[in-house]
Amino acid sequence: MRWEAQRIDVEDTSALPGMSSVRGLLRSVQVPEFPGLTFHEVRARSALNKVPGDSAMPFPYTINPYRGCSHACTYCVSGDTQVLMADGSQRPIADLRVGDHIVGTEERGRYRYYVMTEVLDHWSTVKPAYQVDLADGTEIVASADHRFLTGRGWKHVTGAMRGPDQRPHLTTNDSLLGFGRTVATLEVSADHRRGHLTGMVRGDALRVLSVEALGLDLPMYDITTGTGDFVANGVISHNCFARRTHEWLEFDSGRDFDTQIVVKTNLVDVLRKELARPSWRREHVALGTNTDPYQRAEGRYRLMPGVIRALADSGTPFSILTKGTLLRRDVPLLAEASRRVPIGLGISMAIWEDALHADLEPGVPTPRARLDLVRTLADAGLPCGVFLAPVLPGLTDDEASLDAAIRAIAAAGAAGVTVIPLHLRPGAREWFMAWLAGAHPELVPRYERLYARRPYVPTEYRSWLSRRVAPLLARHCLDRRSGGAARRVDEPVATGVPGDEEVGFPDGSLPTGALPGVQAPDPSWRSVGTVHEDAGGPEQLRLL
Repeated sequence: MRWEAQRIDVEDTSALPGMSSVRGLLRSVQVPEFPGLTFHEVRARSALNKVPGDSAMPFPYTINPYRGCSHACTYCVSGDTQVLMADGSQRPIADLRVGDHIVGTEERGRYRYYVMTEVLDHWSTVKPAYQVDLADGTEIVASADHRFLTGRGWKHVTGAMRGPDQRPHLTTNDSLLGFGRTVATLEVSADHRRGHLTGMVRGDALRVLSVEALGLDLPMYDITTGTGDFVANGVISHNCFARRTHEWLEFDSGRDFDTQIVVKTNLVDVLRKELARPSWRREHVALGTNTDPYQRAEGRYRLMPGVIRALADSGTPFSILTKGTLLRRDVPLLAEASRRVPIGLGISMAIWEDALHADLEPGVPTPRARLDLVRTLADAGLPCGVFLAPVLPGLTDDEASLDAAIRAIAAAGAAGVTVIPLHLRPGAREWFMAWLAGAHPELVPRYERLYARRPYVPTEYRSWLSRRVAPLLARHCLDRRSGGAARRVDEPVATGVPGDEEVGFPDGSLPTGALPGVQAPDPSWRSVGTVHEDAGGPEQLRLL
């Protein structure tokens, strides 16, 4: 696991089994008040994350106190890839199940050996497909991000020698380690099993001949194992992960993201040091752009009060995006901070039917509780914009549901609202579609059409939703821009996706105004009634 960025020189035996050797981990904690969650406490080397210069987001820096999200709101190889089982047989990866015993590898000194391991997680996605051909006739279809073990270490299927896509990747100079798919599966016996589980991993005639894009998207499957790898078509394959914020730490894309929470325990001290640097320009800092800073973990670690004080003390404007009502605890502190620096607060809410909310947002406060939070913020004189997100086609996009939601948001005192249709990224897509097939099978064909080509709904749906939402915003007086000017009748509600110039944030969600020497955000980012898919806050907007 890549914990070097939070490295500490402390050995703590309280870490969970298998985690004690992780560099940078202080300790792992399981506590009764948070059943099913594990908190991995680390010491951060940095607190402020620089947003890439070419990003269209309206903030140059972010802070993420946590990795993973306890709200719990689901790379890969093709399904026919043969995985070596512990009994010596081979089985398509699509047919594996959690608990199956398979063959992985482990390092012993200078060599790597086959060992038995267990399937801990199993999931699928849809990715652009690449075919890797080996000299012995082995063929493997995998995604560009998948990694295989070569004589020179782990390498991705594709990459670049320089630039933003630079990473180790397969070339015709590489040979993959393993025995190859062309080795016939022998009759299963004790000797056969013993040979697999005690043999040393080698690469015999497994030179890479070519890596070619197939030009189509295919269903891909991956697993998490106890060893972190498995044998795929006779070569050593690394576990790959879909949710990128947890992928960097090499947790899996499903349950781990919801239950394995990384906590930057020294975040406030590190942040204060960074804000005190003479080079700090007091630019807008956003919280909640990756994982929710007011998820349940904050109730235990209380990092946000220190973060708020540090930003206010340094004269740094900031914004917070959350669906966690724990923010209510810090309302007095936020009110004090707002008298010293510009701030913005964004609350996300989506589902108003109790049973649907329980199914899709099991660890999240109810929309009614979040409405009460909006009302509390308004009563305290604090700015607050609401992200009505995500709108679910065929489930929550009817006029009555949208009207009820927008009416309630307006009555709670929100300064503005942005309406966002559902987007289904790999990982979340598979989980949601499986749920939909069980709960609303009649909608599956429609969703397959809407999300056939990309994670976002097509332009036609966005335009339709925009036309439906616009009169509702006007009806409830939420169609006004900053300064009180109403939107023209012929002025369309903007649509867009992350990175588009049209993407807007609701009034109240971004800091406005500026203190002397403080760079204010571009006012063109403040919009009301904007329909788009994302607002820079994956946890608040990712639904699951």
